[in-house]
Amino acid sequence: MTLQVGVIGVGMIGQEHIARLARKLTGARIVAISDINAKEAERVAAGVPGAKVYASGEALIKASEVQAVVVTTWGQTHEAYVLAAIEAGKPVFCEKPLATTAEACLRIVQAEIASGRHLVQVGFQRRYDKGYRALKKTIDDGVIGAPLMIHCAHRNPSVPEAYVSDMAIIDTFIHEIDALRWLINDDYVSAQVFTPRKTRHTHAKLDDPIIVVLRTKGGVHIDGEVFVNCRYGYDIQCQVVGEEGIANLPEPESVLLRREGRLSTAIGQDWKMRFIDSYDVELQDWIKAATTGKISGPSAWDGYFAAVTADACLEAKRTGETASIVTPPRPAFYD
Repeated sequence: MTLQVGVIGVGMIGQEHIARLARKLTGARIVAISDINAKEAERVAAGVPGAKVYASGEALIKASEVQAVVVTTWGQTHEAYVLAAIEAGKPVFCEKPLATTAEACLRIVQAEIASGRHLVQVGFQRRYDKGYRALKKTIDDGVIGAPLMIHCAHRNPSVPEAYVSDMAIIDTFIHEIDALRWLINDDYVSAQVFTPRKTRHTHAKLDDPIIVVLRTKGGVHIDGEVFVNCRYGYDIQCQVVGEEGIANLPEPESVLLRREGRLSTAIGQDWKMRFIDSYDVELQDWIKAATTGKISGPSAWDGYFAAVTADACLEAKRTGETASIVTPPRPAFYD
């Protein structure tokens, strides 16, 4: 069976996913495309044989030929499109964030539960990265004993001036929020945020770097550095300290060079290249899940929990106090 997919949003990540679905992955074909910029939607659709352009995302979701939906639009629009897909009974892959507020995410959770079907997958691609999966297997197998602490870092070489302080949490650290919770299978209960001395490479509307401290129900202490003007490269680090040993996230594959009196490896500069394989694996997994009716990737509940945690981090940064992270009990629907 070939899954007939409609894509809403033809920005950067939308076009990359369209290219994956149309030319790289198996089991799906794009039959519909929509974007608020109609001319851009037409231009992109011209490169996808058989793809029809729809005037709105809502019209695309309702189209009879569309069996599943990919949402890659501006975050403020996600809630409406995901709810419409649930109402139509169609599987939907939504790039992060699931929605821009915790309340909106909870409405999606409630709608999905009411539908009686698992239809929503959120685009937290790190769960599909082979390095993170290897690290998780090491933890799950008990190789280092029970996790006690996690030290992690998320570094970009630079960001534009449009990138402002809250984005360090809601657009950047949000990936650690989801990945680390999945890594140790433990929910967070509190958050703190610290602002060290600013780098001279930042701007007036961005505190950079910042340190986020999370504590889990099981007592694991997590400290995460977000440094988005580090200059030297795109660098994702994660170290899990356990009772019996320490496990580090593997470095991306690169050639070890002995040259001009130096021993070195390259550090990537582009987040897209760092996680390009995980995006492929993620969408291929979603195609299979949408086809079989067994969505198993990051769920609407995961999207909601990430939003609640991000809100707590923002509150902690604003007040300088420790913020509690409180959610209702996880519904049995997501067990």
